[in-house]
Amino acid sequence: MILVDAHEDIAYNALRFGRDYRRSAYEIRQIEQGTSANGIATTGLPNALLGRMAVVFSTIFTAPKGSSTMLADSPTYETPRQAYELATRQWDYYQRLVDESDQIHLITTGKDLDKVLATWADDAPADKRLQGFVLLMENADPILEPKQFEEWYERGVRVVGPAWVASRYCGGTSMPGGLTDLGRELLDVLANFKAILDLSHMAEQAFLEALDAYEGDVIIASHSNPRKFRSTDRHLSDQMIRLLAERDGVMGIVPYNNFLSDTWRAGDRKSDLPLTVVIDAMDHVCQVTGSAQHVGIGYDFDGGFGSASIPDGLDTVTDLFSISAALRTRGYSESDIEAIMGGNFLRKLRQALP
Repeated sequence: MILVDAHEDIAYNALRFGRDYRRSAYEIRQIEQGTSANGIATTGLPNALLGRMAVVFSTIFTAPKGSSTMLADSPTYETPRQAYELATRQWDYYQRLVDESDQIHLITTGKDLDKVLATWADDAPADKRLQGFVLLMENADPILEPKQFEEWYERGVRVVGPAWVASRYCGGTSMPGGLTDLGRELLDVLANFKAILDLSHMAEQAFLEALDAYEGDVIIASHSNPRKFRSTDRHLSDQMIRLLAERDGVMGIVPYNNFLSDTWRAGDRKSDLPLTVVIDAMDHVCQVTGSAQHVGIGYDFDGGFGSASIPDGLDTVTDLFSISAALRTRGYSESDIEAIMGGNFLRKLRQALP
């Protein structure tokens, strides 16, 4: 069994906080000891490989100026050209990381995916295992105009989330609204390239309009939780979950305490949120949709929070493999566990990759 992580801000953390993904989370903690940085580090390539995380949707994330106090000291943009330049810096980082590491491989085709997965076969040597990066653009403002997505596709971007907060393309988290005319044009272009559409962070109106308008085959919500657990517009209502499943979509549960509870706040005890709450969220999606085919995990670890803010029983990404045992205890079959841990997002990748 392998894991697929549908959302990780690797380049952002490297460029904003100087976190070298090739180091373990424990090394990063030692380097950052005594500083607040971005919370207590939870992720790094050594930890991920130990936890059998074979594929990561690695983000190109940009934020508009004034969008969040969390990003007060971060590079932000005021124009599409500035967004493009920030995104290009992150893309450059991924290129360097792939060039300089013999254990990271960029996935742009089905053959690339097969190459990565072959290194995880039972008879493959552990020291030769690869982690595959699938590039996900979180917030589409770096796409200067819809037809310019062709450049990003040639660079390897295979997944696009049109919004973080509102963008030129649609409403977003805490900024309600539907698709703009430019947004509808972008969806047409993405469909022509068979790109994966990521609905996470899209405002509910935009989410629903995109489900109707997108003519591409593959739709996901890379890192969103059910609103039953966290009742904000950042997450998905049961209706939204059902409609996503009708398009054979998959949503990635985020193991972040503030996304799993309406009452937990930063500074509260980690033990207040046990790992079983993550399983409860997964199980809720399975109950709403009637199967285990529409849920996975979008870890988003170190995406603005750290080890103190993730469920009790989790410390680094290595521990995420324990979710499989928890699902087994809950009575899930081996085939359903494999689907949730990685198979569902692999199914979506195989549909989309050339």
